[in-house]
Amino acid sequence: MAEIKCPCENEQDSSDDGLDETCIFCRIANGDDPYTEILAEDEEMVCFRDINPGAPHHYLVIPKQHIHSCLSLQADDIGIVRRMADMGRDVLKARDVKDFEDISLGFHVPPFITVPHLHLHVLAPFSQIFKWSMEKYTRFWYLTEEKLLHKLTKKKKLDDRKMICNICMQPCETM
Repeated sequence: MAEIKCPCENEQDSSDDGLDETCIFCRIANGDDPYTEILAEDEEMVCFRDINPGAPHHYLVIPKQHIHSCLSLQADDIGIVRRMADMGRDVLKARDVKDFEDISLGFHVPPFITVPHLHLHVLAPFSQIFKWSMEKYTRFWYLTEEKLLHKLTKKKKLDDRKMICNICMQPCETM
């Protein structure tokens, strides 16, 4: 009899990504890039200036763990998205940004990413975004924090309704 394979074995799990030694963002997060000034850091993530800023304040928040992109995130990753956004807002506050209605926090969707490591763009003031960068941060390939959280919350509600697989003990659509 053939071995039964669980469909969830093929899903990408962001918690298993670890560290990619060839990834520039992994090197930055690990403190191995002497050219990047870390503006904020905790045990889970770091924040630094974007090398190609699209607004007067343009920072990136990245997890220390290598996660490919926002499409790699699962429903249980809602917390990391919120913590990344909180760090971005804290850096803006530390840089005397006052108008939090005029900011944009968001992620590019593959294949529209230049570095394949999850990163949150923190842009302020968004009303002063540079003309050349307007399209990069206003089109369908840019998921705002709110849109991504909505997508993950919706995914979580669907996951909560799934049955538990007898093979892997994870929620699965088919068994």
